[in-house]
Amino acid sequence: MWEQSKSARRRYLEGAFHTRYFVGHGVDIGGAPDPLAQYVRIFPLMQSVRIWDVADGDAQYMESVPEAHFDFVHSSHCLEHMVDVPVALKHWTRILKPGGHLIITVPDEDLYEHGQWPSQFNGDHKWSFTLCKTKSSMPKSINVIDLVRDFADELELEKLQLVRDFFRPELGNLDQTLTPVAECGIEIVWRKR
Repeated sequence: MWEQSKSARRRYLEGAFHTRYFVGHGVDIGGAPDPLAQYVRIFPLMQSVRIWDVADGDAQYMESVPEAHFDFVHSSHCLEHMVDVPVALKHWTRILKPGGHLIITVPDEDLYEHGQWPSQFNGDHKWSFTLCKTKSSMPKSINVIDLVRDFADELELEKLQLVRDFFRPELGNLDQTLTPVAECGIEIVWRKR
């Protein structure tokens, strides 16, 4: 809960978010109720962020958004809700200007789902994500390394990180994202070629 806000402090301390990633005009896909737009003054080169949520249309296709429209595309914990992840990424890349950045955070299947499917914490999750495994016990698992490879012609990987700030394994089968501090996800930053 409030995953985007939890990531704001960590991102604030990383210079690339100030100078490369959050630059210009962006869109925050799935941004409600915790929009990136609330941090426009914190990241000085971020000029504006449009929130795109359910009322705006299908986030998988972004049909009403023209090609190469945004300087950056951000999505925190939304991609796992898409019916077809590669199709969503194709359209999210389509609306991004060349040289712009695609910043995505998804839950890690071990830290969030605890290896259980369907998700016990969010019944709308259609996919689970792992950074890199040769085999996952999850039936709807996406290996992020494979996803990065699949989009390598269009997107250059700039950052890939397993984020487990304040995650405590000793708490067992608990949704630690409900705490005000724990981050349990995979952050991917791409630059459009």
